[in-house]
Amino acid sequence: MHRQRRFAFCTLSLACGLLVLLLVAGYIGGLRINTTPSEPLGLWRIVQITRSIRPGEMVFVCPPDNAAIREARRRGYLRSGLCPGRFGPLIKMVVAVAGQRVDVTDRVAIDGVPVLRSRIMEKDAKGRSLRHDRGGVVRAGEVYLHSDFIGSWDSRYFGPVPDSGVLGLAQEVLTYAP
Repeated sequence: MHRQRRFAFCTLSLACGLLVLLLVAGYIGGLRINTTPSEPLGLWRIVQITRSIRPGEMVFVCPPDNAAIREARRRGYLRSGLCPGRFGPLIKMVVAVAGQRVDVTDRVAIDGVPVLRSRIMEKDAKGRSLRHDRGGVVRAGEVYLHSDFIGSWDSRYFGPVPDSGVLGLAQEVLTYAP
């Protein structure tokens, strides 16, 4: 009986050690798990980017540590993570880059072209008022982010973000849309 328990303990310890090793290797290799409905749930990869970011590209980005982002964290819109300010990275579509004009009314338009599924919400799911971005020309070193998910916390509400916060392109590995 003692031998069986020892064997079971060793087997369980080895399995746990391998799991931890796989998780660490995956993290170092750029794998991340998305648990938010803004983009498909599941396993994603951060792919290094060595050129300028282009509109239409899906990216992982660390939000800036500012008042709007800290308020979003307090309200539960953002998860904690390893980005500055202890925020988790976001997965968002880049819809505008430096020099492009963003108009925000009840929806968002880039250079006069409406962005699909960009309706501005006045209140969140708990009835709290939402401030929204006022728009303008995206400055050098910034990107404007969007998600098709109506409840997404993106540049519609916090404005453009520094492109220095972009960790890389977001590539789906094993995902599903509920």
